[in-house]
Amino acid sequence: MVQYVLMDIEGTLISVAFVREILFPFAKHRLAAFLRERRHDADVLRWTSVCQDTIEHETGTRPAYEELPVMLTGWVDQDRKLAGLKALQAMIWDEGYRQRAFVPELYGDVLPALTQWRARGIRLGIYSSGSEQAQRLLFAHTNVGDVTLLFEHFFDTSVGDKKTASSYRTISAQIGLPPHHILFLSDAEGELDAAALAGFRTAHIVRPGTDASTRHPAHPDFTHLRLEG
Repeated sequence: MVQYVLMDIEGTLISVAFVREILFPFAKHRLAAFLRERRHDADVLRWTSVCQDTIEHETGTRPAYEELPVMLTGWVDQDRKLAGLKALQAMIWDEGYRQRAFVPELYGDVLPALTQWRARGIRLGIYSSGSEQAQRLLFAHTNVGDVTLLFEHFFDTSVGDKKTASSYRTISAQIGLPPHHILFLSDAEGELDAAALAGFRTAHIVRPGTDASTRHPAHPDFTHLRLEG
């Protein structure tokens, strides 16, 4: 019996387009002005220092604060998943959410299914490459309101890469359940492979634009997803 459902976000709960065509471009275009306007903000300085440390480690030269916008924009283009960059992006997205510059739309089948599962005592969690802060921001500002309380955990890549089985073993231990009681839902076959290797149950969520898996049970949405057995 499934006791916990762990879920990916983009392509599973919301469209890939929201993240790739709205969130990322918004942060990229706002980055230079954000760093200029908030250069004396303690939280911003903390994370820009982390970015400077990373650049210094990689290149041997520590960049000046004024050089960061160009360098971090390059990281965005390279889709680098670095803690300092992700933290700064989350701060920029926080501004956007508060201004209602964008609203993430959950797929229509998601909220009814999550609500039903919670009513049955099934625990829910998120595992995304986005930071925990970014995840909480997204789910606090959806088109159906703040749904963060539906989720018990917001795991990010601090537990490990999403395509590595050890990451799922770490999650299983933190949840406090054996892997065979946890169902992982994702649109990415490589992530599902890693979860299955760790002993998780898996289901491939095949939204429009996603090719069905040949290795995992495939479902077009959450409507008829069975958690028994």
